[in-house]
Amino acid sequence: MRRTDLFALRAPLPRATSVALGFVAPAVVLGGWCLASYGGLAPPDFLPSPTEVVKGTLQLFVQHDLGTAILISTRRIGLSFLLAAALALPLGILMGAFEPVNRLFEPVMSPLRYMPISAFIPLLILWFGIYEKQKIAFLFLGVFVYLLPVVVTAIRAVPEELVQTALTLGATRGQVVRTVLLPAAAPEIFDSFRVMNAISWTYVILAEAVNPEHGLGYMVELARTHQKASWSFAGLLVIGGIGLFTDFVIRSLSSILFRWREVEG
Repeated sequence: MRRTDLFALRAPLPRATSVALGFVAPAVVLGGWCLASYGGLAPPDFLPSPTEVVKGTLQLFVQHDLGTAILISTRRIGLSFLLAAALALPLGILMGAFEPVNRLFEPVMSPLRYMPISAFIPLLILWFGIYEKQKIAFLFLGVFVYLLPVVVTAIRAVPEELVQTALTLGATRGQVVRTVLLPAAAPEIFDSFRVMNAISWTYVILAEAVNPEHGLGYMVELARTHQKASWSFAGLLVIGGIGLFTDFVIRSLSSILFRWREVEG
């Protein structure tokens, strides 16, 4: 490929070039970090060195049971996601397929997208207390308000020709929903799980900030109370790493479940 082709609009890159470019930004960030920390350009309590962050991560694992905290936060995210999907998927399918259902629920559901989720914390504490139920409810709400409109949009994006063809062939409305709308919208809905996963890992620290006894939120609070910048960096890297790993898992499952889309593309 000629050099001028590298910047063609929306053009794919050769695999080797894509992999090489993917290492540029991380290498620059890591190099700047090493230069600033090891070179004494930034004080350790402001910017700990990579070595200190590695030591801090090991300390959290060995002395403060970071592994258990990861499992607890992951369980909370998984449970809240399943609950949100169990409600958002059927409701979104009905809202996208039948306009009366959409008109009934849309005036209530639509404003939720514009409300800061953190503003619901006092209400959730009032309703569910400060323990596990409050954290699950907060994460559930954070996923549900974004997943529902994605499902509705995906159902409505299915070409009308497919629907009319199925009806012409004698399919009932229920059959059209099950055999046409849902299979056609499934790839886009499943892809949205990657965004919901990112939202969950973004909100988990906020959810666990209330009565932080367990989970990654407790680790962040521990770093604050001990004034350990290395622990704070370690927590951020751990959360980012888990987020990337779970994103990779969802992306891999998507390529397996909807292989026909990859072949078609």
